[in-house]
Amino acid sequence: MVGTSGTPGELARFSIAIPADLLAAFDAQIARGNGPANRSEAIRDLIRASLVENQLRTPDAVVIGSLTMIYDHHTGDLTRRLDEVQHDYTAEIVSTMHVHLDHHNCLEILALKGQGTRIYELADTLLGLRGVKHGELTCAATNTSLEL
Repeated sequence: MVGTSGTPGELARFSIAIPADLLAAFDAQIARGNGPANRSEAIRDLIRASLVENQLRTPDAVVIGSLTMIYDHHTGDLTRRLDEVQHDYTAEIVSTMHVHLDHHNCLEILALKGQGTRIYELADTLLGLRGVKHGELTCAATNTSLEL
């Protein structure tokens, strides 16, 4: 096992213990060709993604991303509450797209940019409203985190 004192770009080897069925499922995913070419690259991608996610959760970090929500606009006064919350975050909301999926369900996508604290607060508030059926905040890498 190699320590963490290696030079940048130097490859380090390490061992992990993993249940055989989990490893088989991971290998099958890699074999489908929908991502990394091998285990090593897949593990590197997972580590990078974890580091980026952790960095973006830093309250002072500038976060860019998208918030996707599916909701039933007939649920109480949900539409009014969504609007009220979004008006409190006009500095962080870069753009919105609204799609009517059917008579009851709407898809709303918000492009976001701002201080991590505000972005995660906005996402948590909107996704916690009664009537929001599904939602996900996805944050993209910043220039700093791409250097990893």
